[in-house]
Amino acid sequence: MIAIKSKYLISSADEIYTNSAAVVENDIIKDILPNEEVEIKYKNIEEIIDKSDAIIMPGFVNGHMHQYGVLSRGIPANVHFTDFEGFLNDYWWPFIENRIGLKEVKATTKASAIELIESGVVAFCDTLEAPNTEEGTLIEQGKILEEIGMKAILSLESCERISFENGLRCLDENSNLIKWSRENSKLINGIMCTHTSFTCSDRFIKKAKEDAKKLNAPMQFHLCESIYEPNYAEKHFGKKAVDYYNDLDILDETVLASQCVKVNDEEIDILKEKGVKVVHMPLSNCEVGGGFSPVPKMIKKGIKVALGTDGYINDFFEVMRGAFLMHKSVEEDASVMPANLVFRMATEHGAYVLGLQNSGKIAVGNKADIIVMEDEFKTPVTLDNIFDQIVVQGKKEFISNVYIDGRHILKEKQLVDLDKKAIVKEMKEVACEFWKF
Repeated sequence: MIAIKSKYLISSADEIYTNSAAVVENDIIKDILPNEEVEIKYKNIEEIIDKSDAIIMPGFVNGHMHQYGVLSRGIPANVHFTDFEGFLNDYWWPFIENRIGLKEVKATTKASAIELIESGVVAFCDTLEAPNTEEGTLIEQGKILEEIGMKAILSLESCERISFENGLRCLDENSNLIKWSRENSKLINGIMCTHTSFTCSDRFIKKAKEDAKKLNAPMQFHLCESIYEPNYAEKHFGKKAVDYYNDLDILDETVLASQCVKVNDEEIDILKEKGVKVVHMPLSNCEVGGGFSPVPKMIKKGIKVALGTDGYINDFFEVMRGAFLMHKSVEEDASVMPANLVFRMATEHGAYVLGLQNSGKIAVGNKADIIVMEDEFKTPVTLDNIFDQIVVQGKKEFISNVYIDGRHILKEKQLVDLDKKAIVKEMKEVACEFWKF
Protein backbone atom coordinates (compact mmCIF):
# COMPACT_ATOMS: atom_id res chain seq x y z
CA MET A 1 0.00 0.00 0.00
CA ILE A 2 1.23 3.47 -0.93
CA ALA A 3 -0.02 7.03 -0.57
CA ILE A 4 0.60 9.88 -2.99
CA LYS A 5 0.25 13.30 -1.40
CA SER A 6 -0.61 16.35 -3.50
CA LYS A 7 -1.30 20.05 -3.51
CA TYR A 8 -4.21 19.47 -5.87
CA LEU A 9 -5.84 16.09 -6.37
CA ILE A 10 -8.05 16.22 -9.45
CA SER A 11 -10.64 13.49 -9.06
CA SER A 12 -12.45 14.55 -12.23
CA ALA A 13 -13.35 17.63 -14.24
CA ASP A 14 -15.99 18.30 -11.59
CA GLU A 15 -14.14 17.60 -8.36
CA ILE A 16 -10.79 18.78 -7.00
CA TYR A 17 -9.35 18.15 -3.55
CA THR A 18 -6.68 20.39 -2.05
CA ASN A 19 -3.77 19.13 0.05
CA SER A 20 -5.04 15.59 -0.29
CA ALA A 21 -3.64 12.13 -0.92
CA ALA A 22 -4.66 9.05 -2.84
CA VAL A 23 -4.04 5.74 -1.09
CA VAL A 24 -3.38 2.85 -3.46
CA GLU A 25 -3.58 -0.81 -2.52
CA ASN A 26 -2.41 -3.18 -5.26
CA ASP A 27 -4.21 -1.88 -8.38
CA ILE A 28 -7.09 -0.07 -6.65
CA ILE A 29 -7.58 3.40 -5.20
CA LYS A 30 -8.43 2.59 -1.58
CA ASP A 31 -8.89 6.04 -0.09
CA ILE A 32 -8.74 9.80 -0.64
CA LEU A 33 -7.99 11.84 2.45
CA PRO A 34 -6.17 14.99 3.66
CA ASN A 35 -2.38 14.78 3.51
CA GLU A 36 -1.98 15.21 7.25
CA GLU A 37 -4.23 12.22 8.00
CA VAL A 38 -2.29 9.64 5.99
CA GLU A 39 0.21 8.65 8.69
CA ILE A 40 -2.51 8.70 11.36
CA LYS A 41 -4.95 6.43 9.53
CA TYR A 42 -2.39 4.19 7.82
CA LYS A 43 0.40 3.68 10.36
CA ASN A 44 1.90 0.69 8.55
CA ILE A 45 1.76 2.09 5.02
CA GLU A 46 4.67 0.88 2.88
CA GLU A 47 5.53 4.12 1.08
CA ILE A 48 4.48 7.75 1.08
CA ILE A 49 5.27 9.73 -2.05
CA ASP A 50 5.35 13.38 -1.05
CA LYS A 51 4.05 15.42 -3.97
CA SER A 52 2.48 18.07 -1.76
CA ASP A 53 3.62 20.78 -4.17
CA ALA A 54 2.32 18.99 -7.28
CA ILE A 55 -0.89 17.91 -9.02
CA ILE A 56 -2.11 14.33 -9.18
CA MET A 57 -4.86 13.47 -11.61
CA PRO A 58 -6.34 10.63 -13.66
CA GLY A 59 -4.15 9.43 -16.51
CA PHE A 60 -5.12 10.40 -20.05
CA VAL A 61 -6.91 7.98 -22.36
CA ASN A 62 -6.07 8.08 -26.07
CA GLY A 63 -9.26 7.11 -27.88
CA HIS A 64 -7.78 6.38 -31.30
CA MET A 65 -4.29 5.99 -32.66
CA HIS A 66 -2.04 4.05 -35.02
CA GLN A 67 1.13 3.04 -33.20
CA TYR A 68 2.83 2.07 -36.45
CA GLY A 69 2.48 5.68 -37.62
CA VAL A 70 5.86 6.47 -36.04
CA LEU A 71 7.43 4.95 -39.17
CA SER A 72 6.07 7.67 -41.42
CA ARG A 73 7.76 10.59 -39.68
CA GLY A 74 10.06 12.21 -42.19
CA ILE A 75 9.75 9.34 -44.66
CA PRO A 76 11.20 10.39 -48.05
CA ALA A 77 8.23 9.30 -50.14
CA ASN A 78 8.32 12.46 -52.29
CA VAL A 79 4.62 12.19 -53.04
CA HIS A 80 2.49 15.27 -53.67
CA PHE A 81 -1.16 15.06 -52.67
CA THR A 82 -3.81 17.72 -52.29
CA ASP A 83 -6.76 15.83 -50.84
CA PHE A 84 -7.60 12.87 -48.62
CA GLU A 85 -8.10 10.49 -51.54
CA GLY A 86 -4.63 11.31 -52.82
CA PHE A 87 -3.20 10.96 -49.32
CA LEU A 88 -4.47 7.38 -49.17
CA ASN A 89 -4.01 6.21 -52.75
CA ASP A 90 -0.69 7.83 -53.59
CA TYR A 91 1.05 7.88 -50.23
CA TRP A 92 -0.30 6.06 -47.18
CA TRP A 93 -1.45 2.79 -48.69
CA PRO A 94 1.45 2.00 -51.04
CA PHE A 95 4.32 3.45 -49.00
CA ILE A 96 3.19 2.67 -45.45
CA GLU A 97 0.26 0.32 -44.81
CA ASN A 98 0.96 -2.32 -47.43
CA ARG A 99 4.54 -2.75 -46.21
CA ILE A 100 3.97 -3.04 -42.45
CA GLY A 101 4.92 -6.39 -40.92
CA LEU A 102 5.62 -7.89 -37.52
CA LYS A 103 9.12 -6.42 -37.30
CA GLU A 104 7.80 -2.90 -37.80
CA VAL A 105 4.93 -3.48 -35.37
CA LYS A 106 7.26 -4.62 -32.59
CA ALA A 107 9.51 -1.57 -32.95
CA THR A 108 6.74 1.00 -33.28
CA THR A 109 4.73 -0.48 -30.41
CA LYS A 110 7.60 0.07 -28.00
CA ALA A 111 8.64 3.45 -29.42
CA SER A 112 5.16 4.96 -29.38
CA ALA A 113 4.42 3.49 -25.93
CA ILE A 114 7.31 5.54 -24.56
CA GLU A 115 5.88 8.72 -26.06
CA LEU A 116 2.44 7.98 -24.66
CA ILE A 117 3.66 7.20 -21.15
CA GLU A 118 5.85 10.30 -21.04
CA SER A 119 2.86 12.50 -21.88
CA GLY A 120 0.65 10.92 -19.23
CA VAL A 121 -1.35 8.43 -21.31
CA VAL A 122 -2.31 5.28 -19.41
CA ALA A 123 -4.60 3.62 -21.96
CA PHE A 124 -5.28 3.79 -25.68
CA CYS A 125 -7.11 2.23 -28.61
CA ASP A 126 -4.85 1.21 -31.48
CA THR A 127 -5.79 0.44 -35.06
CA LEU A 128 -3.08 -1.48 -36.88
CA GLU A 129 -3.41 -0.93 -40.62
CA ALA A 130 -1.31 -3.70 -42.10
CA PRO A 131 -3.23 -5.97 -44.48
CA ASN A 132 -0.13 -7.96 -45.37
CA THR A 133 1.29 -8.52 -41.90
CA GLU A 134 2.05 -11.97 -40.53
CA GLU A 135 -0.55 -14.08 -38.76
CA GLY A 136 -0.59 -13.46 -35.03
CA THR A 137 0.83 -9.93 -35.21
CA LEU A 138 -1.92 -8.46 -33.02
CA ILE A 139 -1.27 -10.97 -30.27
CA GLU A 140 2.45 -10.18 -30.38
CA GLN A 141 1.62 -6.48 -30.07
CA GLY A 142 -0.57 -7.30 -27.09
CA LYS A 143 2.19 -9.28 -25.39
CA ILE A 144 4.61 -6.35 -25.73
CA LEU A 145 2.13 -3.88 -24.24
CA GLU A 146 1.21 -6.26 -21.43
CA GLU A 147 4.88 -6.49 -20.49
CA ILE A 148 5.29 -2.71 -20.68
CA GLY A 149 2.24 -2.30 -18.45
CA MET A 150 -0.03 -0.19 -20.65
CA LYS A 151 -3.75 -0.65 -21.09
CA ALA A 152 -4.73 -1.04 -24.73
CA ILE A 153 -7.66 -1.92 -26.95
CA LEU A 154 -6.12 -3.45 -30.08
CA SER A 155 -7.42 -4.11 -33.58
CA LEU A 156 -6.34 -4.86 -37.13
CA GLU A 157 -8.15 -2.78 -39.70
CA SER A 158 -10.13 -5.06 -42.00
CA CYS A 159 -11.42 -4.17 -45.44
CA GLU A 160 -11.58 -5.30 -49.06
CA ARG A 161 -8.99 -2.92 -50.43
CA ILE A 162 -6.63 -5.84 -51.12
CA SER A 163 -9.34 -8.50 -51.54
CA PHE A 164 -12.40 -9.91 -49.82
CA GLU A 165 -10.34 -12.88 -48.66
CA ASN A 166 -7.68 -10.61 -47.19
CA GLY A 167 -10.38 -8.73 -45.32
CA LEU A 168 -11.74 -11.96 -43.85
CA ARG A 169 -8.25 -12.92 -42.70
CA CYS A 170 -7.93 -9.59 -40.90
CA LEU A 171 -11.32 -10.08 -39.24
CA ASP A 172 -10.09 -13.45 -37.99
CA GLU A 173 -7.00 -11.76 -36.55
CA ASN A 174 -9.29 -9.45 -34.57
CA SER A 175 -11.32 -12.40 -33.31
CA ASN A 176 -8.17 -14.25 -32.29
CA LEU A 177 -6.84 -11.23 -30.39
CA ILE A 178 -10.15 -10.76 -28.56
CA LYS A 179 -10.15 -14.41 -27.48
CA TRP A 180 -6.46 -14.33 -26.50
CA SER A 181 -6.83 -11.15 -24.44
CA ARG A 182 -9.71 -12.54 -22.40
CA GLU A 183 -7.76 -15.63 -21.47
CA ASN A 184 -4.26 -14.23 -21.10
CA SER A 185 -4.24 -10.52 -20.26
CA LYS A 186 -5.40 -8.12 -17.57
CA LEU A 187 -4.49 -5.01 -19.55
CA ILE A 188 -5.26 -5.81 -23.20
CA ASN A 189 -8.65 -6.04 -24.90
CA GLY A 190 -9.76 -6.24 -28.51
CA ILE A 191 -12.26 -4.54 -30.78
CA MET A 192 -13.60 -5.64 -34.17
CA CYS A 193 -12.44 -3.19 -36.81
CA THR A 194 -13.40 -2.28 -40.36
CA HIS A 195 -12.14 0.69 -42.36
CA THR A 196 -14.77 2.75 -44.19
CA SER A 197 -17.82 2.45 -46.41
CA PHE A 198 -15.63 3.06 -49.46
CA THR A 199 -13.28 0.13 -48.79
CA CYS A 200 -15.85 -2.33 -47.39
CA SER A 201 -18.97 -3.74 -49.04
CA ASP A 202 -22.23 -4.04 -47.15
CA ARG A 203 -21.83 -7.82 -46.82
CA PHE A 204 -18.33 -7.36 -45.38
CA ILE A 205 -19.49 -4.76 -42.85
CA LYS A 206 -22.36 -7.04 -41.83
CA LYS A 207 -19.93 -9.96 -41.44
CA ALA A 208 -17.74 -7.85 -39.14
CA LYS A 209 -20.77 -6.87 -37.06
CA GLU A 210 -21.85 -10.51 -36.79
CA ASP A 211 -18.36 -11.53 -35.68
CA ALA A 212 -18.38 -8.79 -33.04
CA LYS A 213 -21.79 -9.84 -31.73
CA LYS A 214 -20.74 -13.49 -31.47
CA LEU A 215 -17.84 -12.44 -29.26
CA ASN A 216 -19.82 -9.79 -27.37
CA ALA A 217 -17.18 -7.33 -28.53
CA PRO A 218 -17.35 -3.69 -29.67
CA MET A 219 -16.72 -2.53 -33.24
CA GLN A 220 -14.93 0.48 -34.63
CA PHE A 221 -14.37 2.19 -37.97
CA HIS A 222 -13.30 5.51 -39.46
CA LEU A 223 -16.29 7.68 -40.35
CA CYS A 224 -16.30 10.66 -42.72
CA GLU A 225 -12.71 11.75 -42.10
CA SER A 226 -12.98 14.07 -45.10
CA ILE A 227 -15.52 15.01 -47.76
CA TYR A 228 -14.46 11.94 -49.76
CA GLU A 229 -16.61 9.41 -47.88
CA PRO A 230 -19.80 11.53 -47.88
CA ASN A 231 -19.41 12.11 -51.62
CA TYR A 232 -18.75 8.40 -52.18
CA ALA A 233 -21.81 7.44 -50.16
CA GLU A 234 -24.06 9.86 -52.05
CA LYS A 235 -22.77 8.61 -55.41
CA HIS A 236 -22.82 4.86 -54.70
CA PHE A 237 -25.59 4.49 -52.10
CA GLY A 238 -27.73 7.57 -52.67
CA LYS A 239 -27.54 8.50 -49.01
CA LYS A 240 -25.29 9.88 -46.28
CA ALA A 241 -22.64 7.60 -44.82
CA VAL A 242 -24.27 7.58 -41.37
CA ASP A 243 -27.62 6.68 -42.98
CA TYR A 244 -25.87 3.88 -44.87
CA TYR A 245 -24.49 2.34 -41.67
CA ASN A 246 -27.79 2.88 -39.88
CA ASP A 247 -29.78 1.17 -42.63
CA LEU A 248 -27.41 -1.80 -42.37
CA ASP A 249 -28.31 -1.98 -38.65
CA ILE A 250 -24.67 -1.46 -37.64
CA LEU A 251 -24.99 1.52 -35.33
CA ASP A 252 -25.52 0.96 -31.62
CA GLU A 253 -23.88 1.62 -28.26
CA THR A 254 -21.08 -0.88 -29.01
CA VAL A 255 -19.81 1.16 -31.97
CA LEU A 256 -16.82 3.49 -31.79
CA ALA A 257 -16.66 5.94 -34.70
CA SER A 258 -13.39 7.75 -35.26
CA GLN A 259 -13.03 11.18 -36.91
CA CYS A 260 -16.66 12.16 -37.75
CA VAL A 261 -15.46 15.30 -39.51
CA LYS A 262 -17.97 15.67 -42.34
CA VAL A 263 -21.24 14.83 -40.60
CA ASN A 264 -24.32 17.06 -40.61
CA ASP A 265 -26.92 17.77 -37.93
CA GLU A 266 -29.19 14.92 -38.98
CA GLU A 267 -26.29 12.46 -38.87
CA ILE A 268 -25.27 13.71 -35.44
CA ASP A 269 -28.83 13.09 -34.26
CA ILE A 270 -28.61 9.48 -35.48
CA LEU A 271 -25.26 8.94 -33.77
CA LYS A 272 -26.75 10.26 -30.53
CA GLU A 273 -29.94 8.21 -30.85
CA LYS A 274 -27.98 5.01 -31.44
CA GLY A 275 -25.50 5.64 -28.62
CA VAL A 276 -22.46 5.66 -30.91
CA LYS A 277 -19.22 6.71 -29.24
CA VAL A 278 -16.98 9.23 -31.03
CA VAL A 279 -13.26 10.04 -30.99
CA HIS A 280 -11.92 13.39 -32.17
CA MET A 281 -8.43 13.85 -33.67
CA PRO A 282 -7.92 17.62 -34.07
CA LEU A 283 -4.28 17.55 -35.18
CA SER A 284 -4.43 14.74 -37.73
CA ASN A 285 -7.52 16.34 -39.27
CA CYS A 286 -5.26 19.28 -40.08
CA GLU A 287 -2.54 17.04 -41.53
CA VAL A 288 -4.79 15.46 -44.18
CA GLY A 289 -6.79 18.61 -44.87
CA GLY A 290 -9.98 16.86 -43.82
CA GLY A 291 -11.63 19.80 -42.12
CA PHE A 292 -12.88 20.34 -38.59
CA SER A 293 -15.22 17.95 -36.81
CA PRO A 294 -18.40 19.56 -35.39
CA VAL A 295 -17.43 18.42 -31.90
CA PRO A 296 -19.17 21.27 -30.03
CA LYS A 297 -22.46 20.30 -31.71
CA MET A 298 -21.99 16.63 -30.86
CA ILE A 299 -21.24 17.40 -27.23
CA LYS A 300 -24.18 19.81 -27.00
CA LYS A 301 -26.45 17.02 -28.21
CA GLY A 302 -25.14 14.67 -25.56
CA ILE A 303 -22.59 12.56 -27.41
CA LYS A 304 -19.55 11.69 -25.32
CA VAL A 305 -16.53 12.55 -27.45
CA ALA A 306 -13.02 11.41 -26.57
CA LEU A 307 -9.67 12.65 -27.87
CA GLY A 308 -7.16 10.75 -29.99
CA THR A 309 -3.71 11.29 -31.41
CA ASP A 310 -4.33 9.22 -34.57
CA GLY A 311 -1.05 8.43 -36.33
CA TYR A 312 0.34 11.91 -36.12
CA ILE A 313 1.58 13.41 -32.83
CA ASN A 314 1.64 11.29 -29.67
CA ASP A 315 2.07 14.18 -27.22
CA PHE A 316 -1.36 14.31 -25.60
CA PHE A 317 -0.86 17.87 -24.38
CA GLU A 318 -0.58 19.00 -27.99
CA VAL A 319 -3.84 17.21 -28.80
CA MET A 320 -5.66 18.79 -25.86
CA ARG A 321 -4.33 22.21 -26.78
CA GLY A 322 -5.45 21.70 -30.38
CA ALA A 323 -8.95 20.73 -29.32
CA PHE A 324 -9.12 23.73 -26.98
CA LEU A 325 -7.99 26.26 -29.60
CA MET A 326 -9.20 25.12 -33.01
CA HIS A 327 -12.93 25.05 -32.37
CA LYS A 328 -12.89 28.57 -30.95
CA SER A 329 -11.60 29.75 -34.31
CA VAL A 330 -13.96 27.59 -36.36
CA GLU A 331 -17.02 28.63 -34.35
CA GLU A 332 -15.77 32.21 -33.92
CA ASP A 333 -16.76 31.77 -30.28
CA ALA A 334 -14.18 31.83 -27.49
CA SER A 335 -16.58 30.12 -25.08
CA VAL A 336 -16.70 26.76 -26.85
CA MET A 337 -14.52 23.86 -25.73
CA PRO A 338 -13.51 25.23 -22.31
CA ALA A 339 -10.46 23.68 -20.69
CA ASN A 340 -12.38 21.61 -18.15
CA LEU A 341 -14.41 20.03 -20.97
CA VAL A 342 -11.25 19.19 -22.91
CA PHE A 343 -9.80 17.65 -19.75
CA ARG A 344 -12.96 15.56 -19.36
CA MET A 345 -12.63 14.38 -22.98
CA ALA A 346 -9.03 13.37 -22.28
CA THR A 347 -9.92 11.37 -19.18
CA GLU A 348 -13.51 10.37 -18.37
CA HIS A 349 -14.80 10.37 -21.94
CA GLY A 350 -11.77 8.44 -23.14
CA ALA A 351 -12.34 5.77 -20.52
CA TYR A 352 -16.04 5.67 -21.36
CA VAL A 353 -15.67 5.19 -25.11
CA LEU A 354 -13.11 2.42 -24.59
CA GLY A 355 -15.24 0.63 -22.02
CA LEU A 356 -12.75 1.17 -19.18
CA GLN A 357 -15.41 1.39 -16.51
CA ASN A 358 -13.10 1.82 -13.54
CA SER A 359 -10.71 4.36 -15.05
CA GLY A 360 -10.82 8.03 -16.05
CA LYS A 361 -11.36 9.33 -12.50
CA ILE A 362 -9.47 9.21 -9.23
CA ALA A 363 -12.19 7.70 -7.07
CA VAL A 364 -12.31 5.10 -4.33
CA GLY A 365 -12.71 1.68 -5.94
CA ASN A 366 -11.37 2.76 -9.31
CA LYS A 367 -8.20 1.44 -10.86
CA ALA A 368 -5.06 3.28 -9.83
CA ASP A 369 -4.42 4.94 -13.20
CA ILE A 370 -2.77 8.06 -11.82
CA ILE A 371 -0.32 10.63 -13.14
CA VAL A 372 1.69 13.25 -11.26
CA MET A 373 2.21 16.68 -12.81
CA GLU A 374 4.90 18.88 -11.31
CA ASP A 375 4.07 22.54 -10.83
CA GLU A 376 6.57 23.89 -13.33
CA PHE A 377 4.19 26.56 -14.58
CA LYS A 378 5.46 30.13 -14.82
CA THR A 379 2.41 31.53 -13.03
CA PRO A 380 0.44 30.28 -10.00
CA VAL A 381 -1.95 27.35 -10.34
CA THR A 382 -5.23 27.97 -8.51
CA LEU A 383 -8.57 26.21 -8.24
CA ASP A 384 -9.95 28.78 -10.66
CA ASN A 385 -7.36 28.29 -13.40
CA ILE A 386 -6.09 24.74 -12.92
CA PHE A 387 -7.69 23.26 -16.04
CA ASP A 388 -6.61 26.20 -18.20
CA GLN A 389 -3.07 25.81 -16.90
CA ILE A 390 -3.02 22.06 -17.61
CA VAL A 391 -4.69 22.14 -21.03
CA VAL A 392 -3.26 25.37 -22.44
CA GLN A 393 0.12 25.72 -20.72
CA GLY A 394 0.85 22.14 -19.69
CA LYS A 395 3.74 20.18 -21.20
CA LYS A 396 4.60 16.50 -21.20
CA GLU A 397 7.87 17.47 -19.53
CA PHE A 398 5.83 18.34 -16.42
CA ILE A 399 4.70 14.69 -16.02
CA SER A 400 6.97 13.07 -13.44
CA ASN A 401 5.19 9.88 -12.43
CA VAL A 402 2.76 7.49 -14.08
CA TYR A 403 0.93 4.63 -12.39
CA ILE A 404 -1.12 2.13 -14.39
CA ASP A 405 -3.18 -0.31 -12.34
CA GLY A 406 -0.98 0.75 -9.45
CA ARG A 407 2.24 -0.23 -11.22
CA HIS A 408 4.89 2.49 -11.27
CA ILE A 409 5.64 2.91 -14.99
CA LEU A 410 7.33 6.35 -14.97
CA LYS A 411 9.24 7.34 -11.82
CA GLU A 412 10.57 10.87 -11.44
CA LYS A 413 10.59 11.31 -15.24
CA GLN A 414 12.47 8.04 -15.81
CA LEU A 415 10.95 4.94 -17.38
CA VAL A 416 11.09 2.19 -14.77
CA ASP A 417 11.33 -0.98 -16.86
CA LEU A 418 12.08 0.29 -20.35
CA ASP A 419 15.44 1.03 -21.94
CA LYS A 420 14.56 4.17 -23.88
CA LYS A 421 17.91 4.45 -25.67
CA ALA A 422 17.78 0.85 -26.87
CA ILE A 423 14.17 1.22 -28.04
CA VAL A 424 14.91 4.42 -29.96
CA LYS A 425 17.99 2.80 -31.51
CA GLU A 426 15.92 -0.17 -32.67
CA MET A 427 13.22 2.15 -34.00
CA LYS A 428 15.71 4.10 -36.11
CA GLU A 429 17.24 0.92 -37.49
CA VAL A 430 13.84 -0.46 -38.48
CA ALA A 431 12.84 2.90 -40.01
CA CYS A 432 16.02 3.13 -42.07
CA GLU A 433 15.33 -0.30 -43.52
CA PHE A 434 11.65 0.45 -44.05
CA TRP A 435 12.47 3.65 -45.92
CA LYS A 436 14.31 1.75 -48.65
CA PHE A 437 11.79 1.70 -51.48
